[in-house]
Amino acid sequence: MKVTFFGTTTLLFDDGKDQIFFDAHFTRPSLLKYICGSEPTDTSVVDNMLKIHKVDRLKAIFVSHSHHDHVMDAPYVANKCGCTIYGSSSALNVARGGDVPEDKLVQFDANETYEVGGFRIKVIPSIHSKPTILNNDLGQTIDAPLRQPARLRDYKEGGSYDFYVEAEGKKYMIRPSFNYIEGQMDGYKADVLFLGVAGLQKADAETERIFFSETVEKLEPKTVIPVHWDNFFSPLTKPVIGMPRLVEKTEVVFFKLAAYCASAGMNCLVQIPGTSIEI
Repeated sequence: MKVTFFGTTTLLFDDGKDQIFFDAHFTRPSLLKYICGSEPTDTSVVDNMLKIHKVDRLKAIFVSHSHHDHVMDAPYVANKCGCTIYGSSSALNVARGGDVPEDKLVQFDANETYEVGGFRIKVIPSIHSKPTILNNDLGQTIDAPLRQPARLRDYKEGGSYDFYVEAEGKKYMIRPSFNYIEGQMDGYKADVLFLGVAGLQKADAETERIFFSETVEKLEPKTVIPVHWDNFFSPLTKPVIGMPRLVEKTEVVFFKLAAYCASAGMNCLVQIPGTSIEI
């Protein structure tokens, strides 16, 4: 399985026959634009990324939640590639705002499994990380088609989901947000865990302990790969950087995660946006 990381939580799975995106965010507007204005998809950036990484067999985009850094570019990618978007009602209203045909939209159901090519993808209800001053709309929904250019604050969370992916005899868990629902991972095992870590640095010791217990410890992955650690206000055309230091010290996040994985006998791999790995 080839997995390409595009920053934040955007992952491309490619089994050699079919390709699946989990989230779709490439435009990455600046913080100033987030606060003051509206922004459309930067089609030149998206086109370049799709070309460089040979996205030519895309079957689906699964959207974890409908904040801009997860769903903003999904409508353009879906129309360009002719694929189907799977998501919540809010995610599908973002797609409708981008004129994605109704026959290319699937409102997924929690705890249901969807088969796309050689992939089995289970949608697991999840919970977003704790709200911040830039992100205080948890539980709010997008109730009408959202057309671009849109204010980035118009992309409401709309419910959060994890994805359990089975393909080619391996199992992958994609958990985009730094949070947990007690018992949610009971009964699941994963070879690879893509783990949202934004918020780990400032977590107190007890929250950190329970988070690892309810995710990594239960899933027992061979490899843990952090996601949602990079500064998504910095464009993909520039060198990758961690979160703004006022928000989080990314080096501390990596230290905490690596230390836990080492103590548990697991691999910890930091994947740089724009790179691919073979799993």
